[in-house]
Amino acid sequence: MSEVSTGEADAGRLADGELELVGRIRQASNATFVGRIEGVSVVYKPVAGERPLWDFPDGTLARREVAAHALSESFGWDVVPRTWLRDGPLGHGMVQVWCEPDPAQDPVDLVPADAVPAGWLHVFDGLDEADRIVSLIHEDSAALRRMAVFDIVANNADRKGGHILPTAAGHRYGVDHGLTFHTDHKLRTVLWGWLGMDLDADEVDGLERVRADLAGDLGAILGELLTPEEVAATAQRCDLLLAQAHFPGPSGEMPAVPWPPF
Repeated sequence: MSEVSTGEADAGRLADGELELVGRIRQASNATFVGRIEGVSVVYKPVAGERPLWDFPDGTLARREVAAHALSESFGWDVVPRTWLRDGPLGHGMVQVWCEPDPAQDPVDLVPADAVPAGWLHVFDGLDEADRIVSLIHEDSAALRRMAVFDIVANNADRKGGHILPTAAGHRYGVDHGLTFHTDHKLRTVLWGWLGMDLDADEVDGLERVRADLAGDLGAILGELLTPEEVAATAQRCDLLLAQAHFPGPSGEMPAVPWPPF
Protein backbone atom coordinates (compact mmCIF):
# COMPACT_ATOMS: atom_id res chain seq x y z
CA MET A 1 0.00 0.00 0.00
CA SER A 2 1.09 3.55 -0.65
CA GLU A 3 1.81 6.09 2.04
CA VAL A 4 -0.96 8.62 2.59
CA SER A 5 -0.92 11.48 0.11
CA THR A 6 -3.06 14.60 0.33
CA GLY A 7 -1.38 16.70 -2.34
CA GLU A 8 -3.70 18.86 -4.41
CA ALA A 9 -1.77 17.89 -7.53
CA ASP A 10 -3.45 14.48 -7.32
CA ALA A 11 -6.96 15.86 -6.94
CA GLY A 12 -8.00 15.63 -10.58
CA ARG A 13 -6.76 12.15 -11.31
CA LEU A 14 -8.13 10.78 -8.04
CA ALA A 15 -11.53 12.33 -8.66
CA ASP A 16 -11.81 11.15 -12.27
CA GLY A 17 -9.47 8.16 -12.56
CA GLU A 18 -10.74 4.60 -12.69
CA LEU A 19 -11.34 3.11 -9.25
CA GLU A 20 -10.21 -0.52 -9.27
CA LEU A 21 -11.25 -2.66 -6.30
CA VAL A 22 -8.58 -5.01 -4.93
CA GLY A 23 -10.15 -6.25 -1.69
CA ARG A 24 -12.73 -5.82 1.05
CA ILE A 25 -12.30 -5.10 4.75
CA ARG A 26 -14.69 -7.74 6.08
CA GLN A 27 -14.67 -6.71 9.74
CA ALA A 28 -15.99 -3.21 8.95
CA SER A 29 -19.58 -2.57 10.05
CA ASN A 30 -20.35 -0.85 6.72
CA ALA A 31 -19.29 -2.10 3.30
CA THR A 32 -15.64 -1.03 2.99
CA PHE A 33 -13.33 -1.79 0.08
CA VAL A 34 -9.66 -1.21 -0.70
CA GLY A 35 -8.86 -0.03 -4.18
CA ARG A 36 -6.46 1.88 -6.37
CA ILE A 37 -6.84 4.99 -8.50
CA GLU A 38 -3.99 5.79 -10.85
CA GLY A 39 -1.56 3.89 -8.62
CA VAL A 40 -2.76 5.48 -5.36
CA SER A 41 -4.25 3.15 -2.72
CA VAL A 42 -7.64 4.24 -1.38
CA VAL A 43 -10.51 3.13 0.83
CA TYR A 44 -13.96 3.14 -0.81
CA LYS A 45 -17.25 3.08 1.13
CA PRO A 46 -20.29 3.05 -1.18
CA VAL A 47 -23.47 4.65 0.14
CA ALA A 48 -25.37 1.52 -0.94
CA GLY A 49 -23.40 -0.51 1.60
CA GLU A 50 -24.07 1.76 4.58
CA ARG A 51 -25.97 0.65 7.66
CA PRO A 52 -26.73 3.98 9.37
CA LEU A 53 -27.59 3.86 13.06
CA TRP A 54 -31.02 4.89 14.23
CA ASP A 55 -29.64 7.91 16.10
CA PHE A 56 -27.89 9.31 13.01
CA PRO A 57 -30.91 9.65 10.72
CA ASP A 58 -29.95 12.65 8.61
CA GLY A 59 -27.64 12.34 5.62
CA THR A 60 -25.28 9.56 4.69
CA LEU A 61 -22.27 8.33 6.58
CA ALA A 62 -20.19 9.10 3.49
CA ARG A 63 -21.03 12.80 3.69
CA ARG A 64 -20.05 12.87 7.36
CA GLU A 65 -16.68 11.34 6.47
CA VAL A 66 -16.10 14.12 3.93
CA ALA A 67 -17.26 16.75 6.43
CA ALA A 68 -14.72 15.41 8.94
CA HIS A 69 -11.95 15.89 6.39
CA ALA A 70 -13.12 19.46 5.73
CA LEU A 71 -12.97 20.16 9.47
CA SER A 72 -9.49 18.63 9.64
CA GLU A 73 -8.34 20.89 6.82
CA SER A 74 -9.70 23.94 8.61
CA PHE A 75 -7.83 23.04 11.80
CA GLY A 76 -4.67 22.67 9.70
CA TRP A 77 -3.58 19.58 11.64
CA ASP A 78 -3.94 16.86 8.97
CA VAL A 79 -5.97 14.66 11.31
CA VAL A 80 -8.03 13.02 8.53
CA PRO A 81 -6.53 11.67 5.29
CA ARG A 82 -7.88 13.36 2.16
CA THR A 83 -11.48 12.28 1.65
CA TRP A 84 -14.00 13.06 -1.08
CA LEU A 85 -17.23 11.87 -2.74
CA ARG A 86 -17.25 10.23 -6.15
CA ASP A 87 -18.78 7.41 -8.18
CA GLY A 88 -17.27 3.95 -8.04
CA PRO A 89 -17.91 0.37 -9.15
CA LEU A 90 -20.66 -0.01 -6.52
CA GLY A 91 -22.13 3.46 -6.87
CA HIS A 92 -21.63 6.85 -5.26
CA GLY A 93 -19.65 6.86 -2.06
CA MET A 94 -16.75 8.09 0.02
CA VAL A 95 -13.15 7.61 -1.10
CA GLN A 96 -10.19 8.24 1.21
CA VAL A 97 -6.46 8.03 0.55
CA TRP A 98 -5.08 4.94 2.26
CA CYS A 99 -2.87 5.46 5.31
CA GLU A 100 -0.48 2.62 6.07
CA PRO A 101 -0.11 2.32 9.87
CA ASP A 102 3.19 1.47 11.50
CA PRO A 103 2.68 -1.97 13.15
CA ALA A 104 5.43 -1.22 15.67
CA GLN A 105 3.39 1.58 17.27
CA ASP A 106 0.18 1.42 19.30
CA PRO A 107 -0.92 4.86 20.59
CA VAL A 108 -3.81 3.31 22.56
CA ASP A 109 -3.30 0.13 24.57
CA LEU A 110 -4.55 -2.18 27.30
CA VAL A 111 -1.92 -3.09 29.90
CA PRO A 112 -1.87 -4.66 33.37
CA ALA A 113 -2.92 -2.02 35.88
CA ASP A 114 0.49 -2.12 37.56
CA ALA A 115 2.42 -1.77 34.29
CA VAL A 116 1.39 1.63 32.91
CA PRO A 117 4.47 3.04 31.10
CA ALA A 118 5.92 6.33 32.31
CA GLY A 119 4.53 9.29 30.40
CA TRP A 120 1.35 7.52 29.27
CA LEU A 121 -2.11 8.69 30.34
CA HIS A 122 -4.57 6.48 32.21
CA VAL A 123 -8.22 6.46 31.06
CA PHE A 124 -9.94 3.80 33.18
CA ASP A 125 -9.60 0.27 34.57
CA GLY A 126 -11.51 -2.87 33.69
CA LEU A 127 -11.29 -6.65 33.93
CA ASP A 128 -9.85 -8.98 31.33
CA GLU A 129 -11.15 -12.47 30.52
CA ALA A 130 -9.36 -13.86 33.60
CA ASP A 131 -10.81 -11.13 35.89
CA ARG A 132 -7.44 -9.40 36.15
CA ILE A 133 -7.44 -5.60 36.37
CA VAL A 134 -6.24 -3.95 33.17
CA SER A 135 -5.88 -0.27 32.30
CA LEU A 136 -6.88 1.53 29.12
CA ILE A 137 -4.08 3.99 28.37
CA HIS A 138 -2.90 6.21 25.55
CA GLU A 139 0.24 8.11 24.73
CA ASP A 140 0.62 11.78 25.68
CA SER A 141 1.53 13.30 22.32
CA ALA A 142 0.72 16.57 20.55
CA ALA A 143 -0.70 14.68 17.55
CA LEU A 144 -3.12 12.70 19.71
CA ARG A 145 -4.14 15.79 21.72
CA ARG A 146 -5.05 17.56 18.49
CA MET A 147 -7.13 14.56 17.48
CA ALA A 148 -8.96 14.74 20.81
CA VAL A 149 -9.79 18.42 20.21
CA PHE A 150 -10.92 17.60 16.67
CA ASP A 151 -13.19 14.85 18.04
CA ILE A 152 -14.87 17.22 20.50
CA VAL A 153 -15.75 19.72 17.76
CA ALA A 154 -16.79 16.96 15.31
CA ASN A 155 -18.77 15.28 18.11
CA ASN A 156 -17.21 11.95 17.20
CA ALA A 157 -19.34 9.09 18.52
CA ASP A 158 -16.88 6.34 17.55
CA ARG A 159 -13.22 7.04 18.39
CA LYS A 160 -11.84 3.56 18.94
CA GLY A 161 -8.16 2.76 19.30
CA GLY A 162 -8.33 1.00 15.96
CA HIS A 163 -9.48 4.24 14.33
CA ILE A 164 -6.10 5.85 15.12
CA LEU A 165 -3.41 5.07 12.55
CA PRO A 166 0.18 5.84 13.62
CA THR A 167 2.78 6.52 10.93
CA ALA A 168 6.45 5.69 11.13
CA ALA A 169 7.21 9.43 11.09
CA GLY A 170 5.21 9.96 14.30
CA HIS A 171 2.02 11.43 12.85
CA ARG A 172 -1.37 10.03 13.85
CA TYR A 173 -4.27 9.87 11.40
CA GLY A 174 -7.90 9.41 12.41
CA VAL A 175 -10.28 7.38 10.24
CA ASP A 176 -13.90 6.15 10.29
CA HIS A 177 -15.82 9.38 10.89
CA GLY A 178 -19.29 8.31 9.73
CA LEU A 179 -20.75 8.91 13.21
CA THR A 180 -19.94 12.59 13.63
CA PHE A 181 -21.64 16.01 13.72
CA HIS A 182 -24.83 14.96 15.50
CA THR A 183 -26.72 17.82 17.18
CA ASP A 184 -26.92 15.93 20.48
CA HIS A 185 -23.82 15.42 22.61
CA LYS A 186 -22.56 11.97 21.56
CA LEU A 187 -18.80 12.12 22.15
CA ARG A 188 -17.61 8.52 22.62
CA THR A 189 -13.84 8.19 22.65
CA VAL A 190 -10.87 6.41 24.19
CA LEU A 191 -9.00 9.74 24.35
CA TRP A 192 -10.02 10.93 27.82
CA GLY A 193 -6.50 11.18 29.22
CA TRP A 194 -6.39 15.00 29.15
CA LEU A 195 -9.67 15.42 31.03
CA GLY A 196 -9.73 18.81 32.75
CA MET A 197 -6.35 19.93 31.37
CA ASP A 198 -6.04 23.38 29.80
CA LEU A 199 -5.88 23.69 26.04
CA ASP A 200 -2.50 24.84 24.77
CA ALA A 201 -1.88 27.81 22.48
CA ASP A 202 -1.76 25.67 19.30
CA GLU A 203 -5.09 24.08 20.13
CA VAL A 204 -6.72 27.43 20.85
CA ASP A 205 -5.33 28.82 17.57
CA GLY A 206 -6.79 25.84 15.70
CA LEU A 207 -10.19 26.34 17.29
CA GLU A 208 -10.13 30.02 16.40
CA ARG A 209 -9.32 29.16 12.76
CA VAL A 210 -12.23 26.74 12.63
CA ARG A 211 -14.62 29.20 14.25
CA ALA A 212 -13.73 31.90 11.74
CA ASP A 213 -13.90 29.42 8.86
CA LEU A 214 -17.37 28.26 9.89
CA ALA A 215 -18.55 31.72 8.90
CA GLY A 216 -16.88 31.28 5.50
CA ASP A 217 -15.60 28.42 3.36
CA LEU A 218 -15.91 25.65 5.94
CA GLY A 219 -19.47 26.65 6.75
CA ALA A 220 -20.35 26.53 3.05
CA ILE A 221 -18.76 23.09 2.62
CA LEU A 222 -20.49 21.66 5.69
CA GLY A 223 -23.75 23.19 4.50
CA GLU A 224 -23.62 20.93 1.45
CA LEU A 225 -22.95 17.82 3.55
CA LEU A 226 -24.90 18.24 6.80
CA THR A 227 -28.17 19.71 8.02
CA PRO A 228 -28.28 23.40 9.04
CA GLU A 229 -28.83 22.29 12.63
CA GLU A 230 -25.70 20.13 12.56
CA VAL A 231 -23.60 22.99 11.19
CA ALA A 232 -24.94 25.30 13.91
CA ALA A 233 -24.19 22.69 16.57
CA THR A 234 -20.60 22.42 15.32
CA ALA A 235 -20.14 26.18 15.75
CA GLN A 236 -21.67 26.04 19.23
CA ARG A 237 -19.35 23.25 20.32
CA CYS A 238 -16.41 25.26 19.04
CA ASP A 239 -17.58 28.36 20.93
CA LEU A 240 -18.09 26.42 24.14
CA LEU A 241 -14.68 24.75 23.95
CA LEU A 242 -13.01 28.11 23.38
CA ALA A 243 -14.89 29.59 26.33
CA GLN A 244 -13.94 26.71 28.64
CA ALA A 245 -10.34 26.48 27.39
CA HIS A 246 -9.93 22.96 28.81
CA PHE A 247 -10.70 19.39 27.81
CA PRO A 248 -14.31 18.76 28.89
CA GLY A 249 -15.64 15.73 30.70
CA PRO A 250 -17.88 13.06 29.18
CA SER A 251 -21.08 14.66 30.42
CA GLY A 252 -22.47 17.99 31.54
CA GLU A 253 -19.84 20.27 30.03
CA MET A 254 -20.75 19.73 26.37
CA PRO A 255 -24.55 19.55 26.41
CA ALA A 256 -26.94 19.07 23.52
CA VAL A 257 -27.91 22.14 21.55
CA PRO A 258 -29.46 24.67 21.81
CA TRP A 259 -26.72 26.18 23.94
CA PRO A 260 -26.90 28.30 25.97
CA PRO A 261 -30.37 27.21 27.13
CA PHE A 262 -33.19 29.69 26.64
